[in-house]
Amino acid sequence: MVAVDRGRYTTLVEAVATPSGGRSRKKAKPVRRLVVAMKARELGRKGIVVGDRVAIVGDVSGEPDTLARIVRVEPRTSMLRRSADDTDDTDGIERPVVANADQLVIVTALAEPPPRPRMIDRMLVAAFDADIETLLCLTKSDLAPPDELLSLYEPLGVPHVVVHKGGSLEGLRDHLTGRISVLVGHSGVGKSTLVNALVPDANRAVSHVNAVTGRGRHTSTSAVALELPEGGWIIDTPGVRSFGLAHISVETVLAGFPDLIEGTVNCPKGCTHRGPDCALDAWVADGHADPARLDSLRRLLATRDPEPSTE
Repeated sequence: MVAVDRGRYTTLVEAVATPSGGRSRKKAKPVRRLVVAMKARELGRKGIVVGDRVAIVGDVSGEPDTLARIVRVEPRTSMLRRSADDTDDTDGIERPVVANADQLVIVTALAEPPPRPRMIDRMLVAAFDADIETLLCLTKSDLAPPDELLSLYEPLGVPHVVVHKGGSLEGLRDHLTGRISVLVGHSGVGKSTLVNALVPDANRAVSHVNAVTGRGRHTSTSAVALELPEGGWIIDTPGVRSFGLAHISVETVLAGFPDLIEGTVNCPKGCTHRGPDCALDAWVADGHADPARLDSLRRLLATRDPEPSTE
């Protein structure tokens, strides 16, 4: 599945073309075409998202005004999810982002708009929950240095690339080739600009950051999968301003902070990791982890699981 738009699903179909002449010994060549399909009624409310592998029947010619039917969604190897917002979506309703990706590329600008480490932390937790690898892609390095932000994630061993306007993208290409990568980030961080440079005929719309609010305008309105010339796929997604984790358990949130887990060994039984008896305070005070990481963890836990009343 390469695109979804208002109940119509654009699917890349690969078929084997029969050589002309029944006795020809020439090897049959695969023929690829884009086919628009609708979901079969028997699938009910089963969601279909970009990245899904599906079975389709009917008219698969790909000709204009034709419509096939999706009759089966194949088992997924991964599913990246988010909820709309932790505080407004406490029922844990999931918003699927993409299926079958094996890498989450967190695109973050170093300036205009400034980086938001707590958003990065949320995406790292979501990737951990989905069991997919991560790559931190820092853009606009011509406007601000990356050192401070990179130092925050160096203990985690998160791979990273740093790019700037007009600079080489070879380092980024090396991480993308042969993989299915989903690009996620705020509006205005340069995500669509990267996509257009990686896939020259992508023609993704780009925007500028509002000088007053510091926010970018949403230009991509839906996710779309694009094939890389070197092999592999990238999935461009609309810019996000929040990445809720209401659907993820507290235990999974903590596991998404591997630099802090060892510090919880001496926590009292039933520790919420936010109270005065939490051993993480001493762990961080002794220099084992960055205080900003503990602050981010506690903010996430506070939105996921409010502190019980002491009354």
